[in-house]
Amino acid sequence: MKVLITGITGFAGSHLAEYILNNHPEVEVYGLIRWRSRLENIISFQDKVYLLEGDLKDITSLRSVLAHVKPDWIFHLAAQSFVPTSWKCPAETFNINVIGQINLFEAILSLNLNPKIHIAGSSEEYGQVYENEIPMKETNPLRPLSPYAVSKVAQDLLAYQYFRSYGLRTVRTRGFNHTGPRRGEVFVTSSLAKQIAEIEKGKREPVIKVGNLEAKRDFTDVRDIVRAYWLALEKGEVGEVYNIGSGRAYPIREVLEKLLSLSQVKVRIEVDPARLRPSDVPILQADASKFRQLTGWQPTIPFDKTLEDLLNYWRERG
Repeated sequence: MKVLITGITGFAGSHLAEYILNNHPEVEVYGLIRWRSRLENIISFQDKVYLLEGDLKDITSLRSVLAHVKPDWIFHLAAQSFVPTSWKCPAETFNINVIGQINLFEAILSLNLNPKIHIAGSSEEYGQVYENEIPMKETNPLRPLSPYAVSKVAQDLLAYQYFRSYGLRTVRTRGFNHTGPRRGEVFVTSSLAKQIAEIEKGKREPVIKVGNLEAKRDFTDVRDIVRAYWLALEKGEVGEVYNIGSGRAYPIREVLEKLLSLSQVKVRIEVDPARLRPSDVPILQADASKFRQLTGWQPTIPFDKTLEDLLNYWRERG
C-alpha cells in the first residue's frame, strides 16, 4: 500500500510518518514537501520515506506528484495552522488551507484516482461554545472565532461536498489540541516549555510571558493523535466526521504549573498583550465517543508524560 502525507515535515505529519514506519512496515510512505521545507522533524527517518516536491497552491505540481505515486491513502495535514497568524494573514491562510485543498481534490479527480483521504480538521471549528454544549459532539453548531477556524470549517465542508458531489472517499476528523516533542515554538505548550528550558540554561530572565491562562483546552499527545488518524482511514466511514480528543480540558494556567513542577526554576509570570487574541475560545472539550465506539481508540500517554517529553525536547535543543 502507498500512503501520501501532505505536511510530512510538520509536527503531526512527522509523527504520523514515524508511526507508520514503526507499525506498518509494509506501507510505502511518500511525503509532499516544498523546496524550502525544513527537514529537521524527519531527519532521523528521512531515508525511509519518499519525498516529492510540490505545493498545494500549484495544481500542476500536485498532479505530477499524484500521477507518480498513485496513493491508496492520503493524509492531508499540510496547513497554515497557527491561529494568531490567521488574523495577520487571513488571505494566505485561506490560500493554503482552502484553495490548497480544492487543488488537491481537483488534481485527484483529473487523474481519475480513488484514494481514501483523511482531512485533518480542528476543534477550533466549534468556536463559541455554550455551557450546555460541553463536551462538544460532532453535531454541535460551528461558530468559528478566527480566520483559521473559518478556513478549517471550509475544509471540513468541502470534504463533505466533494464526497457527495464526486464520490471522493473523504474522512474528516476534528482533532482537539495535541502537543508533544517537535511542537512548534509558537504554540502555547511549546512556548511555555521553551521559555522554562531557556531560563534553566540562563539564556533569558526568569520571566515567563503568557497569554490567556484561563482558556481551557483538551490536550492529547500527538503520538496518540496520529494513531487515531491511521484508524480514521482504516475504520472510518467515508463522508463522516469524527472528534478526536481526550475528553478532559485543562486551563492553560494548570499546564504552566505542571511544566514548572518539572523544573527547579523560580519565575515571574507576565501577560504579554501580543499573545492575547482578538477573540478567544473559552473552552474546547471533546466528546469523542463516536470515534471510540467505531475504532476502540483511547489515548495511552498520560498528559504529565507528554509535558515531560516536550520540556526535555526543548532542553535538548538548547
